[in-house]
Amino acid sequence: MRAYWLYLSLGIIFEVLGTICMKFADGFSKWLPSVFVFIFYGLSLGLLVLVLKKMEVSIAYAIWAGLGTALIAAIGMIWFKEPVSSTKIISILFIIAGILGLELYD
Repeated sequence: MRAYWLYLSLGIIFEVLGTICMKFADGFSKWLPSVFVFIFYGLSLGLLVLVLKKMEVSIAYAIWAGLGTALIAAIGMIWFKEPVSSTKIISILFIIAGILGLELYD
């Protein structure tokens, strides 16, 4: 089961990288980041498929999507200088709390 947590973690990382490449692809007008969007999302979804062999889809997908969202929101604020607000921070914390709740109180 531990390998599946590694697969899920890598899947989340690849999903985040794919989303960052979307930003750099500029509406698919730049070819290299556009190619990486598909590579990273393909790897991410491939790993998620492996995870679903051992994990419930409701738990695995919630963790994958939730942590990916929280990470992208943080990266957007830090790296892309998007506006930071207390509402954004609290919302990210709620996402993380929800993920922990799904996993810890299953």
